[in-house]
Amino acid sequence: MCFLKYICYFNKNYILKNLYNYFIRKQSDFYKLILFISSTFLVVYIFPKSGQFKYEFQKGKIWQHQTLYAPFDFTVLKSDKELQNEKNTILANQVKYHRFDSSIYANIIKKYNNQIKLVFPLIDSSDKLYLFGRELIDKIYMYGVLPINFKTENNTLFLIRDNEETSLSVDQFFNLKNLDKFILDETNSASLESFKLEFYNLLFDLIQPNIFLDENFTQKSLEDALSFISPTRDFIQKDKLIIAQGELVEGESFLQLRSLKNEYISIDFSSKQRYTILTGYTILISSVFLMFFLFIKNYRSIIYQNNKDLTFIIFNILFLLGITSFILSFNGNNYYYAIPLCILPLTLKTFYDARLGLFSHVLTVLLLGFIVPNAFEFVFIQIIAGIVIILPQTELHKRASIFISVSQIVFVYIIGYLAFSIIHEGSLEIKNYNILIYFIVNGMLTLFVQPLIYVYEKLFGLVSDITLLEFSDTNSKLLKELSEKAPGTFNHSLQVANLAEAAANEIGANTLLVRVGSLYHDIGKINSPTFFSENQKSSVSPHDDLKPDQSAEIIINHVSDGIKIAKKNKIPDRVIDFIRTHHGTNTVYYFHQKAIELYGEDFINKESYRYSGPKPFSKETAILMMADSVEAASKSLKTPTFEKIQKFVNQLIDNHMLNKQFENSNITLMEIELVKKVLIKKLVNIYHLRIEYPE
Repeated sequence: MCFLKYICYFNKNYILKNLYNYFIRKQSDFYKLILFISSTFLVVYIFPKSGQFKYEFQKGKIWQHQTLYAPFDFTVLKSDKELQNEKNTILANQVKYHRFDSSIYANIIKKYNNQIKLVFPLIDSSDKLYLFGRELIDKIYMYGVLPINFKTENNTLFLIRDNEETSLSVDQFFNLKNLDKFILDETNSASLESFKLEFYNLLFDLIQPNIFLDENFTQKSLEDALSFISPTRDFIQKDKLIIAQGELVEGESFLQLRSLKNEYISIDFSSKQRYTILTGYTILISSVFLMFFLFIKNYRSIIYQNNKDLTFIIFNILFLLGITSFILSFNGNNYYYAIPLCILPLTLKTFYDARLGLFSHVLTVLLLGFIVPNAFEFVFIQIIAGIVIILPQTELHKRASIFISVSQIVFVYIIGYLAFSIIHEGSLEIKNYNILIYFIVNGMLTLFVQPLIYVYEKLFGLVSDITLLEFSDTNSKLLKELSEKAPGTFNHSLQVANLAEAAANEIGANTLLVRVGSLYHDIGKINSPTFFSENQKSSVSPHDDLKPDQSAEIIINHVSDGIKIAKKNKIPDRVIDFIRTHHGTNTVYYFHQKAIELYGEDFINKESYRYSGPKPFSKETAILMMADSVEAASKSLKTPTFEKIQKFVNQLIDNHMLNKQFENSNITLMEIELVKKVLIKKLVNIYHLRIEYPE
């Protein structure tokens, strides 16, 4: 029994251990699976859950689908023109409401009691003149006093008094402009002509308007009136003919189709229907992301193996999808045209390559086609803009390049929009000039790609051409230290940089990356410069007092020392890769041969004389290995000729190939041959050789 328990316990632990080891080995694949699933469901989550109208149509084009009958009862929406006409009618007939301020009359009476005594000192409340003045004020404020600048288009005034609305003739109200005539008539009637001036001056100072425009109530009334505008104008019953196959989409048929499409979008689906829609979205979106992952795996395997790079690309796609979805939540606008989607291909082109940038841009635009209005128009314009910005060899580190690229984007947007407007309207008339403004805003926002690239470099540890250009400066701190402590190595690095740059340019590799990698590849020699022949000023070498394995160790250590120095000085990993790989897994040939001569091949450990690698894993690192070995070994040629250099270069590079140093890089045999020709040509120029012609 105990034995069986032990067997079960052993098997359980064995299974768990195997599962754990399997997970450790496959953790990168598991991460990619999680990234794929999470990206799919995140996009499904941010996308609208409404239904979609299955027919595509455009105003002024032929209906190319089958004859369409109303699938259910629905109302026809009014056209934009109809709604605007109704709105304009309400605005033209809008009543301006005024409010009666009763407190002003009480204040004026109080002031009158004080002021009348100043004009007539001996007067009292029972005096004829006092009563006459009160009577004048009462007559003036019987209905109210209008402001001096009061204007009206008709003779009716809508007054709110004691929370009651009344309409009165403007003539019933007193106007301060008529004060002089009013006092003259009243004093004549009361036989008080001699007091006309006194009463005029008195009332002129006292009388104030008590009828004021009520802007809040007027605005609320306007809003209420506008809210009663019905967006619909007709009712379509189920099975009624909407449009026949081959019929032109215009007029009433266009309005009915548009209304039916909006009805599909606004339908409140049941839970079962909603889950069905989500399933459809999930299948389509997952298909798009699957194509993306397969493309990366098959054509950009280095990026596929790097989860950080993969996450960075997915993050950019999801970010643009999220922003666009958020903007589209504000109904009734075209703000989505201002979203700088071309930032994506520009960014990916900077860090990776144009092909990846365009592919990612196309997939992003296709996903947005599910949710944007006028999907075909949007997708077409965005894809063309992406192609235009990708085609030129744009170098973002040049200030003018980004402005040229942005100008091209805006131009394509405007031309594309105008072309679609001509198709839809049959004329060059532009109905919505705001969209043109959105295109310009789009271009201005695209200019932020440069600071965005800088942020991405810091957050994700990426390297752009701008950063590489900064590191290529030979006056930088690290390169200056190299030139002072190891001048021979510095000159060697410059020569290698020139050779590698020319070779990279020939086969279409990243010339700037190769140059920077070449400048820093031997930076580890700073720690022990005199142990390398190019820095020795005499025939005496420190290796003379060392054993071959000790010398080989010092030589090999310049790679690991270089990596440490580079990391300390915050050199990007992309450049450090050149330090790691420039010797691959080759042996220190000179000291290996010396050890064989001294001890015999059977008595030495060959691995002690071998670089730890890794082997070059890109075109750029492979080019550096070839240029470095050729330039260093060329110093051993005593009487160089064209034939010797040609044979020498071919032999060195062929040895690298025999040692399988290029098996992990994506460089082809044809490209290697082109690199050979460039290196031969450059070395011939360095040594000022001429080809010896036969007699």
